Amino acid sequence: MFETDSQKSAAQALMSSNVQFKQLYQRHQYLDKKLMDSDLGVNGFDDMTVQELKREKLAAKERLMQWVGDS
Repeated sequence: MFETDSQKSAAQALMSSNVQFKQLYQRHQYLDKKLMDSDLGVNGFDDMTVQELKREKLAAKERLMQWVGDS
């Protein structure tokens, strides 16, 4: 998600200083794992649930990227 060194540095700094950023990052990671498990057939999510998880994950990523861009 964070591709450049400056993005990675900003994300690391925010992880240690901003509780909301850290929680949102952890939520994004959780959603990513659930979606990967779904792709592998580990859980039995229906298509609507998968789409909802994808939307939530994308919204989290967009917000995280805004924070990284603002720092």
